[in-house]
Amino acid sequence: MSLKQLLRKKFVDPNQMSLDDLFGGTTVAEVPPSTVPETPIPAGHRRVRIDHLFLDYRLLRSKRKTIGFLIDDDGLRVTAPRWVTLTEIEAAISSKQQWIFRKINEQRDRSVRRLQPPMEWRHGASLPYLGIEITVRVSEASSVGVRFDEAARELHVSLPASAGEQQLKDRVQGWLQGEAKRVFAERLALYADKLGVSFQSFALSSATTQWGSCTADGRIRLNWRLMHFALPNIDYVVAHELSHLREMNHGPQFWKTVQSVFPEFESARKTLRDHEPDKLPLF
Repeated sequence: MSLKQLLRKKFVDPNQMSLDDLFGGTTVAEVPPSTVPETPIPAGHRRVRIDHLFLDYRLLRSKRKTIGFLIDDDGLRVTAPRWVTLTEIEAAISSKQQWIFRKINEQRDRSVRRLQPPMEWRHGASLPYLGIEITVRVSEASSVGVRFDEAARELHVSLPASAGEQQLKDRVQGWLQGEAKRVFAERLALYADKLGVSFQSFALSSATTQWGSCTADGRIRLNWRLMHFALPNIDYVVAHELSHLREMNHGPQFWKTVQSVFPEFESARKTLRDHEPDKLPLF
């Protein structure tokens, strides 16, 4: 067995190679990060050559038993046991280079989006809701109210004349979260029955990197921003989390379980992977 195979089998912890990446999958990055050798190495970083590329990373030693990877705004951070050599660490980096490059590019995209102007919360603003675009209509009233006109695809929000952008945003978010509770409760009941499982509770999540989660004791959390998507995408996440009550992993049997109640899961999974929570309208 080669060193690379040994590292893949023994030292690399796949559970650490995630930014709450619920849906898995590895693709080759379109533009791998590279550094010319003449560029000074940033303080606290090391540099490894991968084929013709140079990658800087931060190394943190710990008592853990496996090598873990984390991608943040500063690039790649590697956490490794004290007894693992640099040669072994850099062989592990090389073996996971596709995942690392993909995640670094995704992180760069997130940084660029943070610099983009946020959504303007005003009369006439457009908002994605259950896969369609709806228009926000604001009217002055002495009391606050929100009403959705499904036929016209308009969300009517009544606010006092003194109300500002933040008040409008808060009211729309409150309405979306209320809709999320209603829709999620209906879909959870439907798919729990199909799977023959029962969950203990569910709550809304506002995570920026995760669509849902499920604990072994049946506590489910679903991201309310799923309400921006068409119902099949919501159903996929619901089926995904409930399937964990039969398979607490992402192995082949788990995906068979998901497919048994949601055959078109691949299409929904791709849609959600292409539209992460932090790409949606900012609240």
